[in-house]
Amino acid sequence: MSGNARVYVQPLTSAPSPQALDGDAVRLAGGMAWAHAFAVIVTEDGRVTRRDVATPTSIAATLARLPTDLMAEGEAQWANLTRPRAPLATRGGTLRLDEPQVMGILNVTPDSFSDGGRHIADPAEHVRAMLEAGATIIDVGGESTRPGADPVWEGDEIARIVPAVEACRQLGALISLDTRRAAVMEAGLAAGAHVINDVSALYDDAYATQVVAAAGVPVVLMHAPGAGGGGGLHAGGDYTNILFDVFDWLRAARDRAVAAGISPDRIMLDPGIGFGKPLAGNLALLNGLALFHALGHPVLVGASRKRMIGALHAEAPAGARLGGSVALALAAMQAGCQIVRVHDVWDTVQARNVWRALRDGALSDVSGLPVP
Repeated sequence: MSGNARVYVQPLTSAPSPQALDGDAVRLAGGMAWAHAFAVIVTEDGRVTRRDVATPTSIAATLARLPTDLMAEGEAQWANLTRPRAPLATRGGTLRLDEPQVMGILNVTPDSFSDGGRHIADPAEHVRAMLEAGATIIDVGGESTRPGADPVWEGDEIARIVPAVEACRQLGALISLDTRRAAVMEAGLAAGAHVINDVSALYDDAYATQVVAAAGVPVVLMHAPGAGGGGGLHAGGDYTNILFDVFDWLRAARDRAVAAGISPDRIMLDPGIGFGKPLAGNLALLNGLALFHALGHPVLVGASRKRMIGALHAEAPAGARLGGSVALALAAMQAGCQIVRVHDVWDTVQARNVWRALRDGALSDVSGLPVP
C-alpha cells in the first residue's frame, strides 16, 4: 500500500429495526437510526482500490482482511459508528444526543439570505417562539456567511450578538454562538453563550482555538473549503471524492483542535452543506452523512433554506423552501445525525416527532421476529 492509503467504513443501508434483520443491524452512534450494510473502502491517492460490503455479523472478518497498516483505523471507525454519544454537558444544561435535536437559527444580521434584519430589534420574541415550538438550542449569528456577503468588523458583530445572547439567556435557552472571530467568542461567552459554532472550524482566527480551549465549552467544527485561506469560506472547492475529502478535512480539523487542548468530548462536526460545494456535491454529502459518525463525534447538519433546494425546485426563493428544508432535516435524522440546524422550528420538530414515533413503532413491532 502507498503512504496515501486510507480506509473508510461507510454505512450503506438503513433498517427499521434489528428484529427485521434477525438482529443483524446496529444503532448508529447510539441514536434512533439503525444500519445493516456497511462498505469498507480503501483508497490510494484518492482513488478507490478496494470495496467490500459487510453486515454487523461479518464486519470483524472484513476488517481483519484489511492491509495491516489500515486495520487499526478501520476497527476504530467501526467502534465509533456503534458507540453511543454521551450527553453533552454545557454551562447552560445538558444536551441529549440519543435522539435528533433541533437547533433554531437566530440571525441578527441585516443581510442574511433568509431573514435579513427581521430579528435585530427584538430577538426575544423570535427566541421565545422557537423555544415554545421545541427548539433545544438557539444558534445566534451576527455575520452572514452566504456567498458574496461582505465581512463584518468584529466590533459590529459583537454589538449585534451580545443583546441577542442576553435575550436568549433571560429566556433560559441553551445558546450556541455562530462566529469565527475570537473576540466575538469571548464577548458572547461572557454574555452567556454555552457553545461555539465556527463555520471556519477555528481556522480563520489564530486565537479562536485558544479561546475555546481555555473556556472548555463545546465547539462545532464546520467544513468550508476556503477556511483559513483568505479567499473566503466558499473558495477552493475542488474535490476528488467530496465525501471522503470532507471526511479527511474534518478529521484534520478535529486533530488540530485536540492538539490545541480542546477535549475530544467537546467537539461536534458539520460537513458544511452549501459551503463551496456544487449541487451534486451537496447531494453526495447528504446521501453519505452516516459516514461522519466514523469520526466519533456528534454530527450537526445545517441545510435549512439552502440554495440547493431552490435549484431542485422551481428556483424557489429562500422563504419558499420549507418542504425541501424539512425533507433534508429528515434525511439527516435518518442518517443518525444528532442535531439539525433550522429556520422553521415548529415544522421540523413536528416532522421529527412523527419520525421518532415511526422508529419507536418499528422497535416494538414483533412481526419481524423470526418464527420459533
